[in-house]
Amino acid sequence: MPQAPADSLRLRVGFLLARRFTLSAFANFVDVLRLAADEGDRSRPIRCSWRVLATSSQPVQSSCGIAVSPDEKLGDPSRFDYIVVVGGLIDEIERLEPEYTAFLHRAARAGVPLVGVCTGAFILHRAGLMNGYRCCVSWFHHEDFLEQFDGLRPVSDRIFVVDRDRLTCSGGASSAHLAAFLIDRHIGRAAAQKSLHIMIIDEAMAADDPQPGLPLELKTQDTLVRRALLMLQQNMDTPPGVADVAAHLQVSRRKLERHFAASLSMSPAEAFMRVRLSQVRMLLGRPDRTISQIAAETGFCDASHLIRVFRDVMGVTPEQWRKGQREGV
Repeated sequence: MPQAPADSLRLRVGFLLARRFTLSAFANFVDVLRLAADEGDRSRPIRCSWRVLATSSQPVQSSCGIAVSPDEKLGDPSRFDYIVVVGGLIDEIERLEPEYTAFLHRAARAGVPLVGVCTGAFILHRAGLMNGYRCCVSWFHHEDFLEQFDGLRPVSDRIFVVDRDRLTCSGGASSAHLAAFLIDRHIGRAAAQKSLHIMIIDEAMAADDPQPGLPLELKTQDTLVRRALLMLQQNMDTPPGVADVAAHLQVSRRKLERHFAASLSMSPAEAFMRVRLSQVRMLLGRPDRTISQIAAETGFCDASHLIRVFRDVMGVTPEQWRKGQREGV
C-alpha cells in the first residue's frame, strides 16, 4: 500500500493481530478507514493510514483460516495515533508473544491510545493494561471474561466503550462503528458516514447503543429497554430484580417502568418473565435437558417453581408442552 505524505495524514492506525484473530472484526475496522481515507472508492491512504505490525514477516492466520501478511516490524509505537489489538479465539489469548506485550506497554507509556477489538480486550487485560478502565466485551464472551478476570465486571450491553485512552468493542459489526467513531473524531462526520453508507450500514451507532444479543420475542427500538432485556439475558441463571437493572443502567426504577410501558405495554417484571419463559421453551426443545436443569439455567428456585409458573402462563406443564411440540400439537 503506497504511503501518503506524513503531513496529509490525520489518523494513523497500527494493528496487532492475535493468532486466529476474527477476520470480520479486522476487515470491518480496516474498510471504514480505507473508505474514509480517500475520495470515492480509490483506497489511497491520503487522510489516514493503517499498517499490520508483527515481530516477523510470517503471515498471521485468522480463525477462518485466511492469513494476513504483516506490513512492518513493531518498532516505535509513537508513530501511530492508535494501536488496535484484534483478538479472536479464546484459547489463543494466553499465547500472545512477549514482544507484543512489551510493545503494548511501550505504547501505553508513550500515551498512544490502545484499542481492543473482539477478544482484544481480553489481551489488553491480560497484559495488565486495563486496570482502572471500563471494558466492552461481547455478550457471547461475557462469562468467559468473568472466568478469566476475577472481580472485573465487563460492559456487555453496549457496542463499544471509550474510557480515556482505552477503547474497546465487542467485535463483528461493532468494530466498524468504533472505527467510524475515530474517523468522526479525526477526519469528520461526513467521512465517517460515507464509509458506513458504502458498507451498507444505515448510520453510525453510538457507544451507548445496545449489542444485538440473543434473539428476543420482545421487539423494541427503545435503547434503554433493549439494554435492560440484554442484561437479563446475560444473567439468566441469577436474574436481577427490576431495581438492580435500573441501578446498573443508572436510571430510576420509575423511568425504567415508563420506558417499558411506552414501548412494550407491560412492566419490566412482566417482560423479564416473558424472556425467561421464552428461554425455557427453547431449552425444552432439547431432549437432554431435565426440568430441574432448565429451572436452574433460567433462574427458578427449583423444578416445582418452574412448573407452577409455566402452567400459570402457558396453561400446561413444561413436560406437557414438550410432548406437544414433539407430536406437532
